[in-house]
Amino acid sequence: MKTSTFLAAALATLACGSAQADGATLYAEKTCLACHGKDGKKTLLPDYPKIAGQNAKYAERQMLDIKNGVRTNGNSAAMKGIMHLVSDQEIKELAVFLSKLK
Repeated sequence: MKTSTFLAAALATLACGSAQADGATLYAEKTCLACHGKDGKKTLLPDYPKIAGQNAKYAERQMLDIKNGVRTNGNSAAMKGIMHLVSDQEIKELAVFLSKLK
């Protein structure tokens, strides 16, 4: 029983670590850094949001709302063109990655 508990904890730790790595890779691959900066702090235009350290649930909700057409204000039109290329799971990974940026 102890071995299975240890194994489950180890797998969960690995999953969190790989999600973080996947989030960083996705941030680059999905071209987030083009508008939000490589560190999430230096944006292409002054009215683009700085997203480093953003609450994961909030970031996920915003990305999903833009993807699904629920959010249409601000600069969401620019994001809409990209978000159809990002799966819901990738959005979740991106949100976790962003929340951990300093």
